Amino acid sequence: MGDVYVVSNVADKDFVKDPGLHRTMLGDGLACLAAAFMGGPPVTTYSEVTGAMQITKITSPSVIRITAVTAIVFSVFGKLNAFLQSIPQAVLGGIMLMLFGTIATVGIQNLVRNKVDFGDTRNIIIASIMLTTGVGGAELTAGTFSLSGIGLAAIVGIILNLALLQKHKKENQTDN
Repeated sequence: MGDVYVVSNVADKDFVKDPGLHRTMLGDGLACLAAAFMGGPPVTTYSEVTGAMQITKITSPSVIRITAVTAIVFSVFGKLNAFLQSIPQAVLGGIMLMLFGTIATVGIQNLVRNKVDFGDTRNIIIASIMLTTGVGGAELTAGTFSLSGIGLAAIVGIILNLALLQKHKKENQTDN
C-alpha cells in the first residue's frame, strides 16, 4: 500500500481514488497468481517502477504497460535473455544502487511533502529505528517464522507509533 501512495506522489495522480486502492491491490494479486501459474514466484515491482519513474519522469500507464510486455517478451526468447545476462554485474549493481536509493529518497520527499515534524523527538525515534531496522539487517525469528527488512521495519514503525504518545494527546489527557 505504501508503494501505491509513493507512486501516486511521483506520478502526481491519486491512484488510491482512481482506479482505487482495491483495484490496484486486486491487480497486484492477480499478477502474483499469474506468475504462480507460470511457475514463478510471487511478484511485485512497485519499488523498482517507482525508482525508474522518478529518474525518467515517465509516468504514463501506457508506457509502463509496453515496458511490462517487452520484459515478458524478453524473458521468453533465449537470445534476448542471454544478451541481457551479458550486462556486467557492476553495471547492474550500479543501477540497483540508484533505483533503490531513489526509492528511499522518494520516501523522504513524501515525509517532507506531508510536513512531518522532525523537531518532534517522537518522530525522530520512530523514523530512525525504522530506518535502522530496515537497512541494518535486523531479523525477528520464532521457530520457522522469520521477518526482516521492510516488513519488520513497517511493523516496528506501527508499534512505535501506537506506543509513543503524541504531544497533543498527552496535553489533552493532562488537561482533563
